[in-house]
Amino acid sequence: MRHNLRYAMLATLALASTATVAGSAPAVAFDYPYCLQGRQTGVPGDCSYESYGQCMAAASGRFAYCAINPRVAFRRPPPPRHGYRSHQPYPDYDD
Repeated sequence: MRHNLRYAMLATLALASTATVAGSAPAVAFDYPYCLQGRQTGVPGDCSYESYGQCMAAASGRFAYCAINPRVAFRRPPPPRHGYRSHQPYPDYDD
């Protein structure tokens, strides 16, 4: 009887830990182009704005301003893409 209770508790613990890990969302990096900067946010600031207008609306009435996100401005360019191979259609075997 004790072994059955241990196995039941172990199974419950395993299910609970799996549900906890599966339910947690990964951290999201904000690489939007505009950052809200000021006394409260520092540098690079709150970089969660897709447009300059959004950033300026958030900065309105606060001692803050908007700047370009340095992670976006100084990001390495993506590696050059190689040309695609031209795929010839399969030969017609009905001849």
